Amino acid sequence: MHLKTPQEIQLMREGGHILAEILDVLVDAVRVGMPTKELDTMARELITARGAKPSFLNYNGFPAVLCVSINEEIVHGLPSERKLKDGDLVKLDLGVLYKGFHTDSARSVIVGSASPKIRKLVDVTAEALRIGIDTAQVGKTLGDVGYAIHEYVKSQGYDVVRDLIGHGIGAEVHEEPEVPNYGKPGQGPVLKVGLVIAIEPMVVIGGHKIANGPDGFSYITADKKPSAHIEHTVAITENGPEILTK
Repeated sequence: MHLKTPQEIQLMREGGHILAEILDVLVDAVRVGMPTKELDTMARELITARGAKPSFLNYNGFPAVLCVSINEEIVHGLPSERKLKDGDLVKLDLGVLYKGFHTDSARSVIVGSASPKIRKLVDVTAEALRIGIDTAQVGKTLGDVGYAIHEYVKSQGYDVVRDLIGHGIGAEVHEEPEVPNYGKPGQGPVLKVGLVIAIEPMVVIGGHKIANGPDGFSYITADKKPSAHIEHTVAITENGPEILTK
């Protein structure tokens, strides 16, 4: 694990602020009938205008800037000519590279009218992330964080994906340690000052098993039921966890 200096965290704070601003614009732009490729084009332009670079473009061959995943697609959806429909649950996952450091964040957005079932799924995912972040205190373990997320999600009648997890982040978009959304209290790496991690609950209505999506990049729920995904980049500090992407 590479622990960041206060100066490095400041650079990530600046990059995270840029990322949050861009996601705000993208979320506001989501509308019925919009091709998801249009969101990717917007993201490219916004990143460049702010003096940053996209983290995901050409990462493991991914040909876009923004991951756009719809309904049963969990993460890594490829933007395309597919048009958003009323009631779709779309996940926007974006990373930016700014002054040598990456930040990563994701939002779940309901297109048009929201069914109570999908609204609750998004609300539970947001609360699970809040609980995970609040648990990420110096001296706690990543097992504590994952356990807190999973226990809350289970209490609401949902489950978390096991095969896709959060990660450390910094000079590389994916660094050690792995950050699962499940775990056992007291197990796993101990959280130390200077650690920066991406915490990203992926919550499902049905089973937690996944499959490969038809676009060649996305992962989908094996039972084709909806999933939600919300993510923040978080720095572990002496004063508690700090969200860098808000």
